[in-house]
Amino acid sequence: MKRSESILVVDDDQAHRTVLATLIAGWGYRVQEADDGQAAIEQVKAGPFDLVLMDIRMLKVSGLEALGAIKEYNPAIPVIIMTAYSSVDTAVEALKKGAYDYLTKPLDFEKLKLTLKRAMEHLRLKTENTALRASLATDFDRQQIIGRSAAMQRLLDTVGQVAPSEASVLITGESGTGKELIAAAIHYNSPRRNGPFVKINCAALTETLLESELFGHEKGAFTGADRRKEGRFFQADGGSLLLDEISEMSLPMQAKLLRVIQERELTRVGGQEVIKVDVRLIAATNKDLKDLIGGGLFREDLYYRLNVVNLALPALRERKEDIPLLAQHFLQVFAAKNSKRIKGFTPRAMDCLLRHHWPGNVRELMNAVERAVVLSRGDYLDQADFALETCNQDTEAGTAQAQSRVESLANLPLAEVERRTILETLEAVGGNKSEAARRLGITRKTLHKKLKQYGVMP
Repeated sequence: MKRSESILVVDDDQAHRTVLATLIAGWGYRVQEADDGQAAIEQVKAGPFDLVLMDIRMLKVSGLEALGAIKEYNPAIPVIIMTAYSSVDTAVEALKKGAYDYLTKPLDFEKLKLTLKRAMEHLRLKTENTALRASLATDFDRQQIIGRSAAMQRLLDTVGQVAPSEASVLITGESGTGKELIAAAIHYNSPRRNGPFVKINCAALTETLLESELFGHEKGAFTGADRRKEGRFFQADGGSLLLDEISEMSLPMQAKLLRVIQERELTRVGGQEVIKVDVRLIAATNKDLKDLIGGGLFREDLYYRLNVVNLALPALRERKEDIPLLAQHFLQVFAAKNSKRIKGFTPRAMDCLLRHHWPGNVRELMNAVERAVVLSRGDYLDQADFALETCNQDTEAGTAQAQSRVESLANLPLAEVERRTILETLEAVGGNKSEAARRLGITRKTLHKKLKQYGVMP
């Protein structure tokens, strides 16, 4: 045994109770004793036991009464009932009240030993199953993040491993790739999920304001500080703090941040009180911090404090197989938001989205779909609904090609126009005459006749 399981022996017969306690202790269990049902109830509530072995007939509080109270307090604890009366009715009643098993006196000690062992194994399995269910219930929920590509699946596997830990995480990737979404996934799939998830954009504030926002300030600390303010670190105590665009933080602020990370304590601006904080740090940036270190713009010691685990988000152009999934998701969101009944994308529109470079990544795709939904008047989004250079080039090229074709056929006899149309259609379908006839709106027999006229063997 990895540890000695604890058993409470309950019997108002002191001699019998002592024999059982001595015997069970010899099998490697820890044993405590109770001389009545009420004492058993109190002892179970006072301290944890792995199993209760209890006589059914006792003068003050019977084993059946105690069984009911114990199972009400702790339904998981196995209770084995002993009785000198081999009564089927009593056994059924005990089992109905939740007894694990039922033994008759005089006890068969070998049977008792096997029953105790079986009950302990049952308890261990039940505990493991409960833990497994809890683990599965709190496992990383990747359903909130859209992406089937191999790159995203590898990233999400790593997120699932990192989230339950206390490690600091540095999320890198181009603007618009979803760094904040990944940070939220880490927090809400961690043991800190019930604590606060606090975010701050380091690029949006001056150095003075950033220090106040991060660490808080006392009343009168600077002009306009008319009252005490708690900082983001204080607000995130017991939870996680996302430092977005960490690369934009000045070197003096980096030094102050490093001290807070190392000491796990801070002082408000203008104050003297030392405040302990328990915060998990997640940092994000769209820049290469190693390049900034080389240029003297980022502290190397802070980099290694933040970069315990690095998560590099792929650009959207590197996972184009996710574009249809993301586009459809955004379509559903914005169609519902704008009370529109749009069914999907035309093939030309989706082809346009797949060929676009997406310098703004997922955020650009989201904005493009939202605009298209707002301006569309049809049941499907077409390429003309998207204000993207790729789509506009396709439209302009198609228009120019059509105009050129009209001009090239303008001065030809009707028979020659017909001949060219038939031959070009046949070439477009790879020589499939049935498909060519279908597209031309004629019968296969008529197509054969025309081809003979043009000197083409059918």
